[in-house]
Amino acid sequence: MCNETSKKMKKIKVAIVGYGNIGRYVLHALETAADLEVAGIIRRSTSKKQPIELQSYQVVQSIKELASVDVAILCVPSREVASYAKAYLKLGIRTVDSFDIHSDIAKLRSELTPIAKQHQVSSIISAGWDPGSDSIIRTLLQMAAPQGITYTNFGPGMSMGHTVAVKAIEGVKKALSMTIPTGTGIHRRMVYVELNPEVSFEDVAESIKNDNYFINDETHVTEVNSVDDLIDMGHGVNITRKGTSGTTPNQLFEFNMRINNPALTAQILVSSARATMRQQPGSYTLIEIPLVDFLPGDREAWIHKLV
Repeated sequence: MCNETSKKMKKIKVAIVGYGNIGRYVLHALETAADLEVAGIIRRSTSKKQPIELQSYQVVQSIKELASVDVAILCVPSREVASYAKAYLKLGIRTVDSFDIHSDIAKLRSELTPIAKQHQVSSIISAGWDPGSDSIIRTLLQMAAPQGITYTNFGPGMSMGHTVAVKAIEGVKKALSMTIPTGTGIHRRMVYVELNPEVSFEDVAESIKNDNYFINDETHVTEVNSVDDLIDMGHGVNITRKGTSGTTPNQLFEFNMRINNPALTAQILVSSARATMRQQPGSYTLIEIPLVDFLPGDREAWIHKLV
């Protein structure tokens, strides 16, 4: 029933902004969604020969070159999200991102909300798996046991946000940041770097440890000959909450997953692109949106199937 409904719907036109790890997996997810279609891909450079998988799509340097865009999925580093989102919202284009600097999420939301409302569009921020789908799990557990403590333990696995942050540091040629859980929501960051010639490892290591992504965690930096030999996109999370429901203590909840990091992030982004079409103007995090809005097709059909 949901597939039949999707075919009757006008497809949502989605632009992919950036074509790195996330952008590639976003393309895969869009190609499997019956109610969405690729409006085009925005890349910094279009002069080079494009990858074979992009040859059937319009690849441009500016979103203004595309005829029609309903939603832009921002596959860019978190520190560039605000500028892209503000520019696109002002054009009347909805935006979705996987902004992952937890301490700045509320600030980003407050900055985008008035712009989105002024231009009568919506924006969904921090729509990856953490922040993102894990935020929904934590909210569910908070609802089930209002008094208690939740621990989120990431990994072991590659953190894309942390890896991108290291790559942006001057002198770093290639990088990999691994997240190692030590328990009770505490993590160790294992960072591996290839450096450009005549770069001081000590200076780079200090810059990494003082970056906002790393400053609150135990961080170890190691110089290696080949980062590529170490890369594995696998990641995971364990979320545990022990708390009280009403007056009944010792309620224990646990959620586990082992995933391909960019693939899951991309799928959440694509589902969020769909959800932007169903929101009033404004900027939202995932926990503010009805879950059924992320799903294709008819709301009543999903209620019958899932409830």
